Amino acid sequence: MRSPLLRRLGLTAVLAVVLAVFGFSTIASADPDPAALTFSTDSATTTPGGSVKLSMTLTNNKTYDVLFVYQTIDPTWLTTQRPDLKYSFAGCTLAAADGSSSSCSGTGPTNLGTNYGATIPPGQSRTVTLTLQVAADSGCNGNIGFYSYFYAEFSDGSNSNGGPVYTPETRVLCS
Repeated sequence: MRSPLLRRLGLTAVLAVVLAVFGFSTIASADPDPAALTFSTDSATTTPGGSVKLSMTLTNNKTYDVLFVYQTIDPTWLTTQRPDLKYSFAGCTLAAADGSSSSCSGTGPTNLGTNYGATIPPGQSRTVTLTLQVAADSGCNGNIGFYSYFYAEFSDGSNSNGGPVYTPETRVLCS
């Protein structure tokens, strides 16, 4: 005679497998972050005396306006290990949703958030572009990279933070 205990264990195992495969699939398809930060550059390389445009795009994935953003940008540890690499952020522009652009003043390390403008409506993005200027007397054959943390507040009173988000590295080539 078969034990009822084995039948129950077998039925429990089958139910567990079915739930694992089908029942939890909605958990795996999580909503995107309320706010997302991405980086891009216009060039992967430059030479001493050259410049690279570093674009930061903040996207509002929530159904409420972004009212406030605080963002930092700092060199990566590997970048700090090359003191001969000399660079600075020389300029800042904000591209608005309507395609227009205006200059902005924050070039880091902790004053980037105000560059995104007053509000970012739901589903829209704002892009801030910093000009990374490499000094003419900079060392070469090294990479310059940055990382960023951000904090955003929404009109419903909620907030979101993220990071570190890493920029693409820029290789400084010898001329």
